[in-house]
Amino acid sequence: MSARTRTRELPPPLPPEERTVGQLVGEAMRVYGRRFWAALVLGIPVAAVNALAGVAPSGFGQLLIPAAGALLLAASYVGACAIVLEKPLRRRAALVAYGVGVLVFVPFPFLAAFFILPGLVWLALVGLAVPATFVEELGVRAAFLRGIELARAGFVHVLGGFATLALVVFITQAGLYFVLREYAENTQIVAAILASVVVSPVVLLGAALLYVDQEARLRSRDEPRKERDADVPHAVHAHRKRRANPARKPRPPA
Repeated sequence: MSARTRTRELPPPLPPEERTVGQLVGEAMRVYGRRFWAALVLGIPVAAVNALAGVAPSGFGQLLIPAAGALLLAASYVGACAIVLEKPLRRRAALVAYGVGVLVFVPFPFLAAFFILPGLVWLALVGLAVPATFVEELGVRAAFLRGIELARAGFVHVLGGFATLALVVFITQAGLYFVLREYAENTQIVAAILASVVVSPVVLLGAALLYVDQEARLRSRDEPRKERDADVPHAVHAHRKRRANPARKPRPPA
């Protein structure tokens, strides 16, 4: 054996239209590492929502959390779209995307309160309307229709992506919370806020990457159809001249 060690090359990543849920999470973490400081800012509104949920008084104060959460989470989601899709925030489309994001996140706490699955289904169904608006500069109604169209291109992939991202972040955040509380002598609230700031951007970046996956799936699904239509021969025109049938000789009598 030679003294030099040979590094094994990793297989090339799959294209977006074939990307698995596991690769989606890995790509979200890769984007996080490449744009760490910009992505870290995305976790601040999420941590603020968690802090409000922990200190808000019962009764009317709890009813204000979904509205405040929608306003804050929509801002983080649009910021994640700007990082992943490499589009500037100083655009009218970013403002419209923020409004769409608020409408997307307002019902989420009520759906997730009974069981987390209805909330994830809602995000999978209409959540891609936010990056669609940000990139394609759509109106509010067209954005939701586009989000549903993108989700239908591979709903299992979208739902599985949101569920996996949420599970990974929940486990990682719980572990980081335990470490910060036990070994860094932080209070529970401070540990929860720090863990939320560091880990939550993965979900937002992954959600923006889901738009890339679904848009590529939708485009690849339509392209073969166009190619098949191009190979269809032209129809026979009614006015095209045709050859006359050859005259038949009469049969001899039996």
